[in-house]
Amino acid sequence: METSPLAPEILFFIGPVGIDRAVVTTWVIMLLLLALSAVAMRHGRARAGALQSAFEILVDSISKQIEEVMRRDPWPFMPLLGTLFIFLAVANMAAIIPGGKPPTSHLETPAALAVIVFFSVHYYGIKTKGLRRYLRHYLEPNPFMLPLTVLSELTRIFSLMVRLFGNMMSHEFIIAIILFLAGLFLPIPFLLLGILVGLIQAYIFTILAAVYIGAAVGSIEA
Repeated sequence: METSPLAPEILFFIGPVGIDRAVVTTWVIMLLLLALSAVAMRHGRARAGALQSAFEILVDSISKQIEEVMRRDPWPFMPLLGTLFIFLAVANMAAIIPGGKPPTSHLETPAALAVIVFFSVHYYGIKTKGLRRYLRHYLEPNPFMLPLTVLSELTRIFSLMVRLFGNMMSHEFIIAIILFLAGLFLPIPFLLLGILVGLIQAYIFTILAAVYIGAAVGSIEA
């Protein structure tokens, strides 16, 4: 019996719950990033080593980009947005590894990230403006616009999920076709293209999340 190429690849079961490849890959990536961060910053020094310097440059670059987008102090948002970018950049580039499958090419991972962004938008909005003031903006400029405002909140998060999933899934299919045709002699330019696509998708997802949060806290005009 043929299965859909979009069906999850179940690796093992925990009781009745099937654990698929995307979940396992996601957890492996998270553990690797945690371990690398711990090693890099275990002995934070004024004269940083190569790994610590690389992390500091990466974090500083992300914070500057977020500051340019949100036009306010980026550091309250860095735990979310910085982590999003780094995780997505690493996860997306799994496509360039022969046999590797980025978890973002499976719908559940982009959906989970989009849900995190959705709730984070409202969290930061309420935290910055207060509950009453934040909810009031849904009634502006006219209370009759409330259904459309709520619908726009839902659709933009849905589009965030679909954009990442669609781009990474199609990219994975292209890489798979090229690997099938070229085997292990895959040309270097296609590997570089895979890295570029992964970084671009991570950047777009993170910037859109920053824009949504910026609109919620009032630093960006909605």
